[in-house]
Amino acid sequence: MEVKDLRGKPVTVGSQVRYSRTGTSGEVSAVKVADKQGWVKMNDSDLWYNTEYVEVFDKSESQRTRKTKDEAEDAIDKAKKLRKDLQDVDMSAELCDGGG
Repeated sequence: MEVKDLRGKPVTVGSQVRYSRTGTSGEVSAVKVADKQGWVKMNDSDLWYNTEYVEVFDKSESQRTRKTKDEAEDAIDKAKKLRKDLQDVDMSAELCDGGG
């Protein structure tokens, strides 16, 4: 029996996979079938995952996702810095001049 992911793609040793329930991803180190159900073991976690909840992806997709996460983290850091800078602005009435 060929083991397939949630989208019907074949899963083999060496495939890059993501467990959809937790987002855990890694390289498949072992594949097995038990009770007509496919299972994969990831090398990083050393746990078995039901292939009904696993999706195969290529390494370029993983790198693109990492880049997007890095960009999001940079945006959050910039927003935090801007917030801190704005908190330091003196908004007292002494600094305002009348306009008319």
